[in-house]
Amino acid sequence: MGACFSAYDEYEADANRGNALAAMLKVEGFDVIIICCGTQHQAAFWQARLERGRGVIVPQDATVLCVHEDWPGGAGNGLGTLYAWTKAAKLAEDKGDAELASKLASGSISAALYHTAGKGTRLAPLPGAENNNKPGVKLPATAPLGVDGAVVPLTILESVVKSTGIYASSRKGRLSVFWGDQVFVPTKSYEYDAKRAHADILCMLAPMPSASEWAAKGLEKYGLVAVAKNGAACQVEKVDHATALQMTKTLGSVKQVGTSLGSFSLTAALLSALLNEFSSELDKKKGQLDSDPHWWMPMTLPLDAYIQLMGRKGTSEDEASEHYSRIQKLLSSFDKQGAHLLGPVDVGGDAYWWDYGQLKLYLRNACRLVEDGKEADSMREFLGVTRGDKGQCGEAFGIDAYSTASSCRIVAGVSKRSVLANVAAKEIDVEGAVLVNVTAKKVVAGEGAIAYNVVDDSDELVLKPGEVITDVFGENGSKLRQRSTLENDGGKKWKEIICGNKKTFEGVYKDNLSTNVIKASEKGEAAHAALARAVSSA
Repeated sequence: MGACFSAYDEYEADANRGNALAAMLKVEGFDVIIICCGTQHQAAFWQARLERGRGVIVPQDATVLCVHEDWPGGAGNGLGTLYAWTKAAKLAEDKGDAELASKLASGSISAALYHTAGKGTRLAPLPGAENNNKPGVKLPATAPLGVDGAVVPLTILESVVKSTGIYASSRKGRLSVFWGDQVFVPTKSYEYDAKRAHADILCMLAPMPSASEWAAKGLEKYGLVAVAKNGAACQVEKVDHATALQMTKTLGSVKQVGTSLGSFSLTAALLSALLNEFSSELDKKKGQLDSDPHWWMPMTLPLDAYIQLMGRKGTSEDEASEHYSRIQKLLSSFDKQGAHLLGPVDVGGDAYWWDYGQLKLYLRNACRLVEDGKEADSMREFLGVTRGDKGQCGEAFGIDAYSTASSCRIVAGVSKRSVLANVAAKEIDVEGAVLVNVTAKKVVAGEGAIAYNVVDDSDELVLKPGEVITDVFGENGSKLRQRSTLENDGGKKWKEIICGNKKTFEGVYKDNLSTNVIKASEKGEAAHAALARAVSSA
């Protein structure tokens, strides 16, 4: 019986995954798409970029609203969500639609908000090569998203927007909130009854484990969603089995528990209640609150459990108690209309989860494109990438059956188990490497090497195994080369000069705080085009 059950589970997971991928490729997403950026220049970039992505990334008739978080010190993803929504509603009003909130309240629209702010330190040096436009980091795949329909590399944010749109059909009258660097393909049905809870969180659920299983899985290291038999949920963070049972006692018997992905959605009614409660902070642009510790936990945990968890974060008992009372007072006048406060949205314990938040993960996910297996097949289908196809490259260019070459113009050379996108070169000799948006006379790259946004007119560009090279273009056409290796954690090396660079990663970040991303990218594109005309001809 166990084998049959397992075989059926696998069949069901494959079917749900296939349905999800098919829905993603249809681009049937949210009615309103809000991008929360770090600067006004980034907001302008994404407004133009996503408008060009209609029918490819966003639905043809979607409303796109790109805003930036001008909040001293950062608002946190809780207050940041409320602030981005208010700014998006104002932008919509400026564009002639003053009914965004009322449309959400009536259930006539679905809305999604994507948080993209942050330095991306652990992904360095790639975000620096995008002038701090972290969500604009390019993937090794291409699509007609450039000016006048030009085929250009797909970005991380575009892949996230395209993939998460599958939840729109279940979420009329809700605001969905996603992070801008994670793509996931669920093995549970993406269609569900969202009306069962006023807020819900994406998570990977499994049956409630025993104490020994809890320890074996290392669940004490994660933020978790615990679910009762009636479907109500609560959130706990980094606790052992016994502590979790104690903290979730208000749920009664816990049926399932799973790792939280963080992304959530909430009804228009709960959104309105939160906007009213935190109106003072929003008016003053003061404070920093996150959704997990400042919303879901005080909404669903007993006071003693909340004080204990917040104490681990350095919050005093008095401060935690005061905030808990504030949230409970909000809830005392909130009409739940028979629904739970918090519920789960299970993506499946074996869902594909492609996280691009670190340099090593960027390489891992890129290299997945040359692999065999179901997950690799799914990624190629989602990104529209084919192995062993050299496209418009020259006859003297040899590509093995595993390599990918998306929109490349390579005259000669060889590619073995490498991932190439938007590469123009007279010759390459690469094995196990990743080249994205590279123009050069000749490139030689070894296992695990990454060349990204590079324009190189030397006779030969050589990347050692594990070496990373990027170019940073300024608004004036200047070019700064940055180097790193896979062994360097950008977060730990943020303030250090490494690999002979002229500047630290932090220095590049500071230089680009006020950069006009559109103008800088135009200068970079012009540099690529000028050299490409020379190197792409035989």
